[in-house]
Amino acid sequence: MDNGTFALKQQLGRLYLEHHHWLHNLLRRMLGNSFDAADLAQDVYLRLLKRGSVPAAEVSRCYLTQIAKGLVIDLYRRRQLEAGHLEGLKQLCEPLAPSEEARSLMLEALAQIDAALHAQPAKARQALLLYKLNGMGHRAIATELKVSVSSVEKYISSGVRACTPFASVHGA
Repeated sequence: MDNGTFALKQQLGRLYLEHHHWLHNLLRRMLGNSFDAADLAQDVYLRLLKRGSVPAAEVSRCYLTQIAKGLVIDLYRRRQLEAGHLEGLKQLCEPLAPSEEARSLMLEALAQIDAALHAQPAKARQALLLYKLNGMGHRAIATELKVSVSSVEKYISSGVRACTPFASVHGA
């Protein structure tokens, strides 16, 4: 382990010790339960570790709050996706409903696709959704987004590339 990694882990450990209890309580108030709060609190610190940086002491709570809010939004979005998917499955006849394992894989793929889409620029995400979900043509999308047709083609291509690994691996 090099000195930079060691220093980052030390700074992150100090941040954790100073703010974990406060962050857990904040998330518990936001989510209404301690279990999800504990999971998301750990995810906040994992995100910092992946980013490779620790905020300055004077802005650390603000920074932690912003990450936590983003994770709460992701959690609610994922749960909304899952609930919508499960509701759709309820509409199927029982023999046609997929197995628990297949459902779990589909939900995981949906969450990964959702995350991949949200990692795309807003216009790219919007172009792909208009194309795939609304069945709009490239020219109509270009008009809607006030961009060129070639930009729409690039947006859609980029979005499809971002989502394809998850759809093909999980069969979604």
